[in-house]
Amino acid sequence: MKIVIVGAGFTGIQLAKILINEKNQVTLIDNNEEVIRHQDNRLDCTIVNADGNSLETLEKVGIAKADALVCVTSSDEVNMITCSLVDAVYPNILKIARVRNYAYYVNTEQAEKKHADFFTGKHRPLYGINFMVHPDVEAAEAIVHAVESGAIGNVINFENTDLQIARISVGEKSSLDGVQLKNIRSISQIKFLVAYVEQDGKTSLASGDTVISANCTLGILVDKNDISEVLKLCGSEQKELKKVALIGAGRIGTLIAERLISSSKKLSFSGFFAEYSKKHSQKFVIIDNDEILAKNAAEKFPSAKVFNADATDENFLQEEGITNFDLAICATHNHELNMVLASYLESLGVKQSISLVTSAAYSSISQKLGIDVSIPLRDCVIDSIMSHLRGKSVKEIHTVTNGELEILECEISPNSKNSGKMLKEISAPGKYLVLLHKKVSSNSYEIPDGNSQLYSGDRIVLITQADFTKKTLSFFSEE
Repeated sequence: MKIVIVGAGFTGIQLAKILINEKNQVTLIDNNEEVIRHQDNRLDCTIVNADGNSLETLEKVGIAKADALVCVTSSDEVNMITCSLVDAVYPNILKIARVRNYAYYVNTEQAEKKHADFFTGKHRPLYGINFMVHPDVEAAEAIVHAVESGAIGNVINFENTDLQIARISVGEKSSLDGVQLKNIRSISQIKFLVAYVEQDGKTSLASGDTVISANCTLGILVDKNDISEVLKLCGSEQKELKKVALIGAGRIGTLIAERLISSSKKLSFSGFFAEYSKKHSQKFVIIDNDEILAKNAAEKFPSAKVFNADATDENFLQEEGITNFDLAICATHNHELNMVLASYLESLGVKQSISLVTSAAYSSISQKLGIDVSIPLRDCVIDSIMSHLRGKSVKEIHTVTNGELEILECEISPNSKNSGKMLKEISAPGKYLVLLHKKVSSNSYEIPDGNSQLYSGDRIVLITQADFTKKTLSFFSEE
């Protein structure tokens, strides 16, 4: 693919690295001469020091033949205008814009929903933007998914299935300590699959010869109804999340509260808000030291108990019983504070914690601090953008273990060289592993075996080394 990226900040550079690694043709544009000079010898792509919102500049770098335009400058207006400008002249190019102004995002979303019939068919998308990505929305959704999965660790969910991939640490003297994967069925008949193993700072795809040892971390594919049993095998347990404290009533905190409070009235996930009742206000607490944010939260969420207080004040935490809560979600705008708070609250007695952090690098630090789940804001944005760039056959993408591995959901195309073959005929140990398979005639995913046969229209979820992603996709979803 030929992709033009406008904006050489963290997101733009990380996207460029991933795309270059997959052998895509990338052009990176930024008007900051110092930034461009710094990256010129670091990235193997075309780097241009110019204004990316200039059609003349874009045409000079070959936008007419590009497959996609990604605008991730620090200015929402520049991102949106650039997409609109390109759409007016080159409507067939995929256009993605990152926006940080929530009003832009929500107003666009509402307009497209209200006039869904208009923005289909021959009509162009609003502002000419095919996909608008908002960091706060992506982060909030990731945190909600983590809560719905019991906050046991970073969890990846897939549509229309109860199967999920959970990141779980193995305890000393647990049932899995010292076990070779090919012998795991002698210990448990629960159907699960180990996708990857993190040990001694290295990450690898699992195979039958892999030996599990204490203090390693596993990426385990399992039905969410069996997660508690798998946790026991790993020497841990799943706790009910009946009392939850949300620290931070800013935009991300508000989005989290909206989704959790709405969900709690309809379902019970992992015991969360079990037996929803009038006492709900005692089970969901929102804390913020900003008086205005706390007041707004109290008005917006009358069923929650809202405190205008300092979450680092131990006296306050003890008086209100926060130290006995099942889960603390630290989602303030200060990401370093989130990490400190999550670790501090667990030291005082809070059973589990989720922390919003800046990037995957901070996730590694969070893990060492004993934080159960860390959600890297920047990586959520990158995952979202990459999922849109993969093409129509790729439905979803997740990076794991600092980007070393990628989990992809894709559709078998009619032109795929592997259509009609069994998995055992096309296995590539150490390169990729097919985790889930959904036949075109089925509505749900299943964990496949070596005899599972793939056909055009089937969907699969696979895990692969990041530098092997493009080649892996070409095996299954050539277009």
